[in-house]
Amino acid sequence: MQVVFEFGRTGLAAEIPDANLVGVLGLPVSRPIENIEDAVSEALLHPIGKPPLAELSRGRTRACIVVCDITRPVPSARIVPVILQALEAAGIAMSQVTILIATGTHRSNTADELNALLGSETVAKVRVKNHDCRDDHPFLGMSPNGVPVHLNRVYLDADLRITVGLIEPHFMAGYAGGRKMIMPGVAGLETVQAWHSPRFLESPKATNDIIDGNPVHEEALAIARMAPPDFIVDCALDSAKRPCAFFAGDMELAWNRGVEFVRAQVRVELIEPVDIVVTSGGGYPLDLTFYQTVKGMVGALPILKPGGSIVIVSECREGIGSKHFTDCMLDLETIEDFPERIESPSWNFVPDQWQIELFARAVRGRTIFVVCSGIPEDRLRRLFVSPQTTVDAALEQAFALHGASATIAVIPKGPYVLPALREPA
Repeated sequence: MQVVFEFGRTGLAAEIPDANLVGVLGLPVSRPIENIEDAVSEALLHPIGKPPLAELSRGRTRACIVVCDITRPVPSARIVPVILQALEAAGIAMSQVTILIATGTHRSNTADELNALLGSETVAKVRVKNHDCRDDHPFLGMSPNGVPVHLNRVYLDADLRITVGLIEPHFMAGYAGGRKMIMPGVAGLETVQAWHSPRFLESPKATNDIIDGNPVHEEALAIARMAPPDFIVDCALDSAKRPCAFFAGDMELAWNRGVEFVRAQVRVELIEPVDIVVTSGGGYPLDLTFYQTVKGMVGALPILKPGGSIVIVSECREGIGSKHFTDCMLDLETIEDFPERIESPSWNFVPDQWQIELFARAVRGRTIFVVCSGIPEDRLRRLFVSPQTTVDAALEQAFALHGASATIAVIPKGPYVLPALREPA
């Protein structure tokens, strides 16, 4: 059977042996929203748990709109202008509006990326600023679990705070969107460092699809509550990354409603685990780096047998990731005991080490084959994976490990799908 995987902007076709194939785990065909602007306007007029945005905005003077960076396929260029119209109608001057890019600890977005992200008219109309986690951000106090909370000054100084996000599976926090636009979206590095420490990440509930009891989610929510947005606009995407629903209003009520919707769309079950999972990094823009590709690896684990293999395709056009992540990965001699090492008093914190910690979870006791065009083979081999030129070549190696009758599950859209094992009746 031929399967087309998300890979860069173009996709990657591969043949999967029918005799071994257990299932292709994909998203249902949803009806995309035909007129995004009309749908956003409707969401702003009839939000969940909040007054309409125009009403909420009256009497406010300085607005901050937090949006996702270039790694997320949010149609901000279609959403933000509708929000700006509502703010103008409420009497807020465009000179008093700042769009803050929630980079978290990612790099800043370039001028060309900002134009692509927001549209050149919006960029010319209001101030646009990349969040930099290394700036001197105000200290709000300690979270309930002892995390020192530093958030972006531009966000804190606004008397109207709005976020525009995406609800999708998240391999640490259960689901993205909502509170994550604040924590880690506009948080200081010290805050992210403490939040992404082993005491939160090593919980078995710090994973996809789990909200209740997930310490990563609960801590992000507690921190966001210390300076919550006044209004959120989160979207859900269909299988072609087109908006199929908007959830606007209260940070918690609207997001929870959105999570219920998305969970029903993305969760796909198998009866039994398989020997091999063939998946992807999610395609552009998510598979720009190996750093982001880790999400597809971790996402495959719930349906993989102990000792199984993962074959993942990911373009990695921008290479391994940030300098900190790249240098740390290339300097490591071993990976499987990484979570234990970073808890040692002698360990010096490395930005982005949390992704290495999750990668260690994926690679522990397993073989990961990577089909990638953006990282040279000799360099890719140093990342504790097996470089392969094609899916066929990777499967040949996987069959050598697991036998000719090894079972295969395929996840063409990678981390956008939540694979799970069906619970016994």
